[in-house]
Amino acid sequence: MTKRYTRFSDISVSERILNTVFLLTIGLGYIMALVNMYYAHQGRDGKPGLSIDDIVILYHGSNDQTRLGSAINGIMLPNLKYKSDKEVILKWIQDGAEQQAYKDEIAPILERDCVHCHSPAVNPSLPDLTGYGGVSEVARSGGASLPVLVRVSHIHLFGIAFILFFIGKIFLLCDINIYVKRVAVIIPFAAMLLDVMSWFITKSLSGFAYVVVLSGALMGLSMGVQILLSIYQMWFYAKEPAKT
Repeated sequence: MTKRYTRFSDISVSERILNTVFLLTIGLGYIMALVNMYYAHQGRDGKPGLSIDDIVILYHGSNDQTRLGSAINGIMLPNLKYKSDKEVILKWIQDGAEQQAYKDEIAPILERDCVHCHSPAVNPSLPDLTGYGGVSEVARSGGASLPVLVRVSHIHLFGIAFILFFIGKIFLLCDINIYVKRVAVIIPFAAMLLDVMSWFITKSLSGFAYVVVLSGALMGLSMGVQILLSIYQMWFYAKEPAKT
């Protein structure tokens, strides 16, 4: 006897509404995450907009300038209350980013203009500028430190995995070829793992920044396809459910 699996045509209108609002909310949340990523990482190379150079500086670092120097010259400059503070920070970096000078000159500027966003309690994905340890990491050449990558990656893996699981559970109700469906639910998980792995590799090999971009785009695209196809079949697909 062939087992008949549940499809969207088998669930109630209430379940369809619940699934739809969940998928739309996740989709909107992902768009907001992309916007946040853009504003958090653009301008690291001193130029407006998000580029592959910004990704290289984020993970691998720059031989020409530090992460803090790049940010002060770019995205963080508008956040400074007094533009003259830019020269104070850059001179401190150039002089070796010493701790005593940090306490005397740099800490008051960062506490006034930067700490409200650059705090682990507020945004763990941004550099920690609440103390000398975190500031010194971004005031010297080199990309994200290994402890930072570990912290961000475990948050990313736990959070995104749950989202992909629930999106996939809904997507499994679609009436499409079973083999296509099996591959489709694996792709975003594989892309996510490749994305996180490439962060660590990019720290040593700057060329892997392209893998970071491509794997992230693949995860977002595959997740978007699952969301759109699920919503379409829930409300606009009239074919009788297939038997598998």
